Parts: sequence; structure tokens; C-alpha cells
Amino acid sequence: MARQFADAQDRAAEFETLRPTLFSVAYHILGSVTEAEDAVQETWLRYATTDVEPDSPRAYLCTIVTRLSIDVLRSARARRETYVGPWFPEPLPTDAGDSRSWGTAPAVDPVQAAEFADSVSMAALVLLERLSPLERAVFVLHDVFGFEYARIAVIVSRSESACRQLRSRARRHVDAGRPRFEADRRERSELADRFFAALQDGDVEALEVFLAADVATINDGGGIAGGAGGVYGARRAARLLANAVSPLLALDATLRQCELNGQPGAVVRDRDGRVLAAWVLEILDDRIQTIRSVTNPEKLAHLGPVGDLPATARERNRARRSDRRDSD
Repeated sequence: MARQFADAQDRAAEFETLRPTLFSVAYHILGSVTEAEDAVQETWLRYATTDVEPDSPRAYLCTIVTRLSIDVLRSARARRETYVGPWFPEPLPTDAGDSRSWGTAPAVDPVQAAEFADSVSMAALVLLERLSPLERAVFVLHDVFGFEYARIAVIVSRSESACRQLRSRARRHVDAGRPRFEADRRERSELADRFFAALQDGDVEALEVFLAADVATINDGGGIAGGAGGVYGARRAARLLANAVSPLLALDATLRQCELNGQPGAVVRDRDGRVLAAWVLEILDDRIQTIRSVTNPEKLAHLGPVGDLPATARERNRARRSDRRDSD
């Protein structure tokens, strides 16, 4: 009995060491923090109850979590086809100090870490939505996590030649629309600092300086909270951003900067600390090319208690009307 208990402890410790990698595999395939965590938990339940002693726990566990993720993605495709408005992945905190170890890179080499951050970006994950579940899984395992085709073939139950073809098709799709980001992360971070400072000040002219002429401000509200956004041009986008955020801050909402999906971002919370929105900035050539926001409450729960954005917006609008009456 003591030996079985020790073996179970060893297996649990081994799993916890691999948990960040398993989560990253699942999130790359699914684009959902909630579904990825569920897949990892199911992987643990299967590992804890099996008599199998794998030669490579990493390969064995990655096989389980990948197969589970493929099954979930297949069932999710129908829901995503009828999704209201733009679909973005659930925002993933990737700050180095995040205690939840989400988005952990597979290597500490700066170049590899930067490549990993780009692979988990919202733009990259939206691009992966074009792929079939098998193409996506093969591409992620090979190009992001460095698995050999022989191992991938076992994981997805296909031949090596079939896996090579799946990866080749996926690579063509990805290369056709591969997002480009600012290479210097420090410069990108400094620009984001200045942008968010101007946003909190409601300074439209300062905001415009940071935006590309054809900047896109796109929102995933799922038809529940917030509009879809669009491409407005720098001047109009700056006005819209200031008009949306400044009144919220006047209601004691907060905007806290953080890294999301490997890119500069921020989380907006109401006066009670409940999450209203998550923002991600995509920066290139010293300008913000795209601002992606997520206000669908179903995609924010993993960040903390979720607020009521429509109710907060109504309160904001009432306060603005009151201010106008007072000024008349």
C-alpha cells in the first residue's frame, strides 16, 4: 500500500511538472482557456487511473490531451459557425510572473520564446481557425512544440506521410496570412505604455499618434456585450476609444496593463473589480495596427468575477447625459 501511495505521488508530481505544456498544447488547438483546462483535467484523470507505465510521460500525456482537444474542437466547430460577430480566442495571461503558469513557453531561449509568444497571439490563433482539427493539431505539435512526425503519427493515428501532408497544407494557410509583430518587445511595451496612458487621460490627439492610418478596432462580444467594431481610421478610432473608456474610468473602473497572448494588453474592471473587457494591441512599424477586445462575458470568467458591461454602459450613458444637462 505504501509503495502504491508513493507511486501515485510520483505520478502526480510528474503530471504537475508537465501541466503547463499540456495546457499550452490544448489552448493552441482549442483557443479556449476553459476548454483547455477541462482537457488537461481529463488527461490527469485518465493518467491517474491507468496501469500503463509510459517510457515518455510527456509523449504519453501529450497524446491524450491532443486527442481530447481534437474531439472538443470538432464539436465546437458547429457552434463557432453560428457565433455572433467576430470570434477571438479567450484572452490568455502570459505575464512572466503569472502564478497560474498559463502560456508557458517551451524554452527559455529569447528567440524561441518570442516565436512561442507569436504562436499564441490572437491573430495567429484566429488564423488557425481556417484549418481542420487534424491540420491544426499536426501543425501545433510540429511547428510549435517540435514533435517529430513519427510521434505525431502515433498521436493523431495517421501515417507519417499523411501527417507531412497535413502539416504542409496547414503551413501554406498560415504563411498566407501570418501576422507580423514588432520585433523589439521593449519598444512595443513602451509604445503600449504611452498609448494606455493617453487612453486613461482621454487625450484624443495623443491617441491618434499611436494608431496606424487604417487601424482596426475589433471586438468579440458574442452578441451579448459590446459591438463588433471595424476599421475607422486613426482619428475616428481615437475618438471612439476615448469616448468608450473615459466615462468608464469616471465611474471608478480601472484599466490595468498586462501581457495577453504574448502581446501588450490590458484588462478593464468595474468599480467592484469585476472584469468588463480584455484588450490586446498588435503593433508593427511603431504603430498600433489592430486593437482586439473581448467583452463576451463567457470568455472572461477565467480572469476573475465578470461584471455586467451593458449595465455599466447604461450607467455611463446616464452620467454623460447628466453632465450635459449640468453644463447647459
